[in-house]
This record gives sequence, C-alpha cells and structure tokens, in this order.
Amino acid sequence: MTSAPTTTGFAGIPALGDCLDMQARFNFAQHLCSVNAGRPNKVAFIADEGQLSYGELMQRVQQFAGGVLALGLRREERVLLFVQDTLDWPVAFLGCLYAGVVAVPVNTLITPDDCAYMLQHSGAQAVVCSHNLAPVLAEALTLCGSHQAVQHVLLAQPSSAGDTVASMPAGVTLHPMRAWLAQQTPLEQAANTSCDATAFWLYTSGSTGRPKAALHTHANPYWTAQLYGQGVLGIHEQDVCFSAAKLFFAYGLGNGLSFPLSVGATVVLMAERPTPSATFKRWVAHQPTVFFGAPTGFAGMLAAPDLPARADVALRLVSSAGEALPGHIGETFQTHFGVDIVDGIGSTEMLHIFLSNKPGDVRYGTTGWAVPGYELSLRDDEGQPVADGEVGDLYISGPSAALMYWDNRDKSRDTFQGAWTKSGDKYVRNADGTYTYSGRSDDMLKVSGIYVSPFEVEATLIQHPSVLEAAVIGVADENGLVKVKAYVVCKDGAQADGAALQAFVKERLAPYKYPRNIEFLGELPKTATGKIQRFRLRALNA
Repeated sequence: MTSAPTTTGFAGIPALGDCLDMQARFNFAQHLCSVNAGRPNKVAFIADEGQLSYGELMQRVQQFAGGVLALGLRREERVLLFVQDTLDWPVAFLGCLYAGVVAVPVNTLITPDDCAYMLQHSGAQAVVCSHNLAPVLAEALTLCGSHQAVQHVLLAQPSSAGDTVASMPAGVTLHPMRAWLAQQTPLEQAANTSCDATAFWLYTSGSTGRPKAALHTHANPYWTAQLYGQGVLGIHEQDVCFSAAKLFFAYGLGNGLSFPLSVGATVVLMAERPTPSATFKRWVAHQPTVFFGAPTGFAGMLAAPDLPARADVALRLVSSAGEALPGHIGETFQTHFGVDIVDGIGSTEMLHIFLSNKPGDVRYGTTGWAVPGYELSLRDDEGQPVADGEVGDLYISGPSAALMYWDNRDKSRDTFQGAWTKSGDKYVRNADGTYTYSGRSDDMLKVSGIYVSPFEVEATLIQHPSVLEAAVIGVADENGLVKVKAYVVCKDGAQADGAALQAFVKERLAPYKYPRNIEFLGELPKTATGKIQRFRLRALNA
C-alpha cells in the first residue's frame, strides 16, 4: 500500500487529482505510521496522565485495530468515540481508520438525549467512552431501548480513584480499554481502503439545531494537513502544538492530530475545559510553540488577571477559527505577546480552514485569502456572482469536502452542489483579494431594506471597555419590522448602561445599525466549540 500520492502539483504539494482518484489506495492511519516510522522515541502526545511516543502510539493503534476487528466489527461499521482529550483518543480514532471501520467522534458535553440520537443515527456497533462519561452513555443506551446496535463499550481514560462504573443495559459488554488493549494482537497490515473511502464522521456543532453527520474520507485529513497545516501555517517537526478546540471538533482534529502527526511534531492534550487558567497552565508547563484557539477564548484570556507575561511562553504561531476574529482582539494579543493571531474560517463540511490570513501578513478585520488548493465564490440569492464590495453567500471548492450528510438527502443536496460546498456564511471580497466576514446566511439582518451584519455590531460593542462578549439578533417590532437587539456580557466587576452602549455604536457605525434593545446576560449560550447559539437567543423572543 502506498503511504501517499507521489505526483507533485503546485508548490511541491501532491496533485489534487491523484488522491481523489477512486482507485487510489490510501489509508490515512497507515500514512501517519509510515511518516513517523523513523522517530519511534519522539514524544507524540503529552497529556495529564502521561506521554506517548510515536513508537508506542503506532503499536497501540495496530493493537486497537486488531482488537476492534476481533470484537466482530466489519469494514465501514461505526464506532462512536465519546472520549475526552486523553491519550486514548488518538489511539481509538487512528485504530478505527487502520482497521477500515468508521470512527464517529462526538461532543463530550452532549446530553443523554443527544447521545441517544447519535447512537441510533450512526448505528454504532461499539463505543469508546471516557470512564467519567459512562453515566451519560448508560442513560443514552437506556433511552435508545431496542433501537441501538451497541454490543461493546471500551472504557477509556480519564478516571479517578473511587470512580464507580455505570451499569450498562443487558447485552452490552464493558471492557477497560487499557487492559483490553494489552491483550490484543496487532493488525500488521492496514485495511486496503481507497482515498474516497469513508474514514470518519463528524457531527455539525448544532449552532442552528439538530446536528448533521458529515462523512469524511481517508484523503480529506491528508489534504488539510498538506494545504493548510504545512502549506500555510508551516507546522514542522520541532513544534509543540496545543489546541483549545477539542479533537471531536473538525478544527481541533486538524490542530491536535492530523497537522502535527503529519510532520512528527508533539501535541499537548487537555481533558478539562479550556478555561483561561487551564490554558495558561499548559502554556507555561509545556511551552507549546503553536496554539489554536477561538475568538471567545482569546477575549476571555486577555481579560484574565493571570495572563502570562510574554517571557513566560514560547508561542511562535497562534491560530483562530470558529467565528470571525474582531480586529482589536488580535491587535491586543499581538501587543502583549508579540505574536499575531492568524484568523481563518473552516467548517465541519470542509474539515478545516479554507480561507485564512497568512503568518507574517495578517489583515485584522478580514479573514484573509483563499488557502491554496481551494477556490471561493461569492453568489447572490439567485446563485450569480457578486461584485467586489458586495455581500454574497460563500461557496467553496476543494479536496477536503465531505461526501454528504448521512441519512439526510435534502440537506446534502442543498449543501454539496457538485464541486461546490455552500458554507452558509456571507462575505465581502475586498479590492486586495481579502475577504471580510458579514455573518451567517441565517443570521444576516435586513433593517429598512439594508443588510446589517450581526458580527459588525458585535465587533463594535466589544470594543467598549466594559463589554466582554456580545451577540446580536433581529427581533420584529410591533409592526413586524426587523430591529437589531443585542445581548451583552460585561467583564467581571464592570457595568454598562444600555443607552451608553447604543451611543457608542452610533458613533462608530451607520445609525440604522445600532441595537434598539440591549439585554445583559451572565453568559451567552454556546456550543462546546465556542460558537454562539443565536437560535437560542431568537427563541427567547419568539
């Protein structure tokens, strides 16, 4: 089996067409094994419970692959990964791919009801579950009743002294993963998969409702690592990478697995929530050189009293995605640490970032340029191209697009349109070729017949010294006309007056864009990946 396509294309990157050939044989897990065969003693992962060298990682991956097949799973059957970011996560994920079964990572903060939905929707035959998440899984399996196919549960880290194991429904066998793994015969030869074979599913983050499962191929993470991880960010073997975004998230999967492992770098994993203090602890203790975060996280860190000094960290590159980065956050971060935040946008459907600023050439307030290997198109409501300076729906064409949404033909047809993927985001292309974010297609507001970007209003509000976060939605008035409403979270110990904030916005934006109503909250509703769930705010005004 070849470890990767070998024909070269632009900038020394393998030609796109080769890897997308249905007949090309390629297994992403086997590819990573080949890439790192010469560095068995190099540290691959650092986690709270210890370290894992590349040699140990590849041994465990092959053992997991052999073990999951011994459990009776067959090619392309699904294994749900309900696992926090510990050493067991990459072993299980890559082990599934190596065996030719399909990994289905899911959000570790989901409710039993959502977990039950994903179990039934995926038809998973087995689950890898962190020990401390077992009660949620047990309840989910009970909710499923006879409408689930799970036969085996592998209990992964983390666990702590005194933890009790939640009892599972009859017919489900529990296996402590580490002990089970040690007994398995390694699978010496990876499954003979193709570039276009389904490797894993990723559920959308649910910012607009019920999650959808995007099907990704073995080739897709290869291309994101080549085109963005190496081609734009320049990640190399000497880097230590740390991602606040978790591995179950498309952004986090690239940051914490496919990017660093494709070049033999080291990864810092963190099971707990990425609070500012937890993040700073890893920055100082493990000295990561590359950090991946999100705008809401950066805002919280910059406002934290224990923000480390520049001399205490080793950051050379910082990346942001999830939502557009307000320019003043990037500028404040750069002033403090001497490192720019490279803002980009990706999606679950495209697997990682396709539009980004460049290290050494960051245009704050924009999302930068198309990543080489991807083509962008801005279109109006009739699907026609829009001129520079006009707002349009963003479409992407590139090699990492998902195949479809599982069991959802209508949504698949709407999103995956031939070679193009409809992002659901609205953008403006600037004269210098950069793109400026104008909000989600379903979040854009039309006030007095003119489009208003919620992000533009939000970005203005958070420039106020008392404001930590803001979310803007449209609310119909007594005449049924849409008006701008803002939900605001103040910084700790700070207070703000609604009228003063309205005046603040009026001074900086066109008058029709100011929020007619401002409501203060303790926190904004968000997904586990930090995206604001505006549909929940809209529901408050229904």
